[in-house]
Amino acid sequence: MAQPSPFAGRFPPPPFRAFPPPAGPFPPPAAPFPGPAARPGPFAVAAAAAPPPFLLPPLPPPPAGPEGDAGPRFPPGAGPYFPAAPPFPPRPVAEEEAAAAQRQQDELWLSQFLGRRRAARPPPPPPAAASPSSARELAVAALGLVGRLAALCRALRRREAEGDEAGWAQEREEAEAARRELREVVRPLGEPGYREALRRKVERARKRRLRLQRRKQEAKAAKEEEAARAAEREAKIDQWRAKCIQEVEEKNRERELKAAADSVLSEVRKKQADTKRMVDILHALEKLRKLRKEAAARKGICPPPSADEAFENQVESLKTLLKNRTELYEAEERALRVMLEGEQEEERKREMEKKQKKEREKLLQQKLEIDSKLFGDPDEFPLADLLQPFREYYLQAEHSVAALIQIRHEWDQYLVPADHPEGSCIPPGWVLPTLPTNDTWATAVR
Repeated sequence: MAQPSPFAGRFPPPPFRAFPPPAGPFPPPAAPFPGPAARPGPFAVAAAAAPPPFLLPPLPPPPAGPEGDAGPRFPPGAGPYFPAAPPFPPRPVAEEEAAAAQRQQDELWLSQFLGRRRAARPPPPPPAAASPSSARELAVAALGLVGRLAALCRALRRREAEGDEAGWAQEREEAEAARRELREVVRPLGEPGYREALRRKVERARKRRLRLQRRKQEAKAAKEEEAARAAEREAKIDQWRAKCIQEVEEKNRERELKAAADSVLSEVRKKQADTKRMVDILHALEKLRKLRKEAAARKGICPPPSADEAFENQVESLKTLLKNRTELYEAEERALRVMLEGEQEEERKREMEKKQKKEREKLLQQKLEIDSKLFGDPDEFPLADLLQPFREYYLQAEHSVAALIQIRHEWDQYLVPADHPEGSCIPPGWVLPTLPTNDTWATAVR
């Protein structure tokens, strides 16, 4: 019976391999890594190359013993360097350890592969948000590139016609570069939802522009309306001011005329009083001369007739002069009185016209109030056109004599004697409705 190996707990010796291995420093990884054909190793070593001469040749497997013993590890005569080997059995490698070692090798290879790998190209920038300005810029850039491509195409045709291969190749490279640039420029246009978003934004911008234009027009119309109202107010104010100034001027002129007339009239009256006083003095002088003449006649003194004649002539001339003056003053007084009476008559007429105007306005306001009570306020009641037939029916007597006669005939059917206890006169105007008897009816008739 063979003896057990004294080194049963030792690890088995590693297998001898050629350095470097034919497939690289690491064994081929399992799936999903690519095979060695798709992943070249770091060292270019031929697979069929022979091992270097300084390494040991591979050993044959040990023969099995009679009772299952593996026998000596290194049989005698195996090689010149190892004439004999101690007999110890090989230790089986656990599957978990093999998997861990394989995973470690895979991770090492992956880290080296990622380290050798070139830096990836940066991802393309995300497309700009769809907006009319960006779309306009894209369209301008695309049109410029299209024009450049068209020029390059013409240049290529010219180079082809001339047979210039070098120039044709250069122009072709430029055209390819322009085409790639054009694709990159128009790339956002092909993004899903870009056109729909652009259409929505354009529609929103159009509505906003229309809204702003409408607001601007409304503001302009309101401004023009306010300016028109202001101009109308200014015109009314100027008209009222001119009217007031005219009235004040007329009053001042009338006052001045009246004062002048009064002053002239007072002067005329003063002159009349002076003339009357002078006439009284002449009468008194005649009476005094008559008395003195009688006193002288009683004393026996008689004046000559020439003196009496001269006195009479002088007195007559003075009376004639005073009479003419009196007539002139009376004519002036009559003229002044006529003028004053005319002014007073005009003033009375103006006062009467003002009074009549106020009365007409008052009657018109009452008529409007009555019409609004009977037919509704035309400004507040929107159904004025619907009530027009009723208005024409009740107002037909004002436009047709036949209608007036018919209405009067209908009224005359109810005539009764004046002493009838239930009789009443025909109303001169509209019969207004009585006031509402309760709040509910008042809310209905307002």
